[in-house]
Amino acid sequence: MQNGSFFETEPGLELYYEVNGEGSPLVFVPGWTFSTEVFDHQVAHFSKTHQVISFDPRSQGRSTITLQGNDYTTQSADLAKLMDHLDLRNPVLVGWSYGCLTLWGVVRQCGTEPFKGLVFIDMPPAPVTGRDGWSESVAHAADFYQALTTSRGHRDLVAAFAQEDMVQRDLSVDELDWIVRQSTKTPSWVAAAYCAAGNFSNYQREAQEADRTLPTLFVVAESSADRAKTYLEAHLPNAQAEFFGGHMMFWEYPEKFNTILDAFLLGIE
Repeated sequence: MQNGSFFETEPGLELYYEVNGEGSPLVFVPGWTFSTEVFDHQVAHFSKTHQVISFDPRSQGRSTITLQGNDYTTQSADLAKLMDHLDLRNPVLVGWSYGCLTLWGVVRQCGTEPFKGLVFIDMPPAPVTGRDGWSESVAHAADFYQALTTSRGHRDLVAAFAQEDMVQRDLSVDELDWIVRQSTKTPSWVAAAYCAAGNFSNYQREAQEADRTLPTLFVVAESSADRAKTYLEAHLPNAQAEFFGGHMMFWEYPEKFNTILDAFLLGIE
């Protein structure tokens, strides 16, 4: 049973969040335009042993759609406020895709001392501006952004991305529809704002600080494995890393992902 609530992060702006289970806190942060629902397999599994917190970032899912703050600096501040509201002590944070930027943003704002560990799912700390191979080209980022100028473009982009990069098998009609609906609950103009903010974020310093001071785990899609290994060995040598699946491997292969995360948690608790 999921326990949903709303938290007013600033006047008139509510974040939807869920708390399930008891134990040491484990916080899941969804990626660009997605909601808590993307982590249903993880919530069901980890709430048996942990207090699991997930939330819909501003303008995503059931949270308030707003003109302001649709960027990862503000999303990080919202997460910090939510953790204070829930009085979380030494949580492990798990971010997926651009949700990883939210984790590094919280490190920028709060340092690493408040956290027990960090888990990053398929995202480098500088998605476009990095110069060490594990980043997208400016041309690719521009094409992605341009597609978000209309609602139809948003739908078509997510459908193509889901089938080409998110998973490794053929999606059913219902599965593809669910993924597209997850993303398009966020208006295209908000999606574009988050896209631009994410593309040109650079959290390499925060990633190195976390690597020096916290247990960290990267779970990376197979398509990025070679580039990611080279980057991690050069810049984040203390991080654990696993490579399998597509961009949404935790959803497509939940048992394997959950086993990897279980082992990481066991090693730091």
